Amino acid sequence: MDPRPITKWMFYGYIAIVFSFIFLPIIASVVFSFNSQRFPTVPLGTFSTVWYETILTDSDVWDAAKTSIIVALCTSVIATFIGFCTAYADYRYRFFGKSGFLALALLPPTIPLIIMALAMLAWFARMGISGQVWSVIAAHTVLTIPFAMAIIRLRLNDIDPQLEAAAWNLGATEWVAVRNIILPFSKPAIIASLCLTAAVSFDEFAVAWFVAGLNKTIPVLIMEIVTGNIDPQVNAIGSFVFLTSMTLVVLAQLLLMKRLGRKWRGR
Repeated sequence: MDPRPITKWMFYGYIAIVFSFIFLPIIASVVFSFNSQRFPTVPLGTFSTVWYETILTDSDVWDAAKTSIIVALCTSVIATFIGFCTAYADYRYRFFGKSGFLALALLPPTIPLIIMALAMLAWFARMGISGQVWSVIAAHTVLTIPFAMAIIRLRLNDIDPQLEAAAWNLGATEWVAVRNIILPFSKPAIIASLCLTAAVSFDEFAVAWFVAGLNKTIPVLIMEIVTGNIDPQVNAIGSFVFLTSMTLVVLAQLLLMKRLGRKWRGR
């Protein structure tokens, strides 16, 4: 008896279990967001959009959404710019202490978020900028730079190293070569980095909760709503956050898959 079909179906079953474990609670939250009843119980009540109408008329939700969008956009641009510079420095140059430099650049995601949040709070308080929107942007930038760097560095691995040298031989300066060769080649990774870092920033809670002050982001607002009571508005807000984050992540993934597809077709 050939064991391969059994192994294949066991693998499919394992994947189904993993995806069910991850997405079923989210799907349940989305379903309950359209439930007319206040409490998430089964059987469900009638279909209703009352909780979406409630959050759309809530000024606190709009303020938190505005803050989250500003923070995510600014974080994605700054983190992608720094991540590109770091990735290009790793790709192009050799210098003393490069290994240590890269280790420090990739360190933030390995630090527990609560430790990072406390450190950021202490540092910003000492600088007198704690509780500002720019504090959250700075903290989220530190957290997301490694993601941007990793994505762009993977893209630079695929470039022909002789292209820049050929441009230099033809009279182009280093800046012209970067603008006309490196940046166009890295464009899919740069866009993917913008999407992914924005999604990470939009979803981040722990650091924002410590350093945001009165400038609440959506995750911080959700935490305040669910503290001490059950409010069905959370399901509606959570559905909005999930849709936004998944859109950004899927877009980033499609760009990266498109790049890999071209790479394999080129072979």
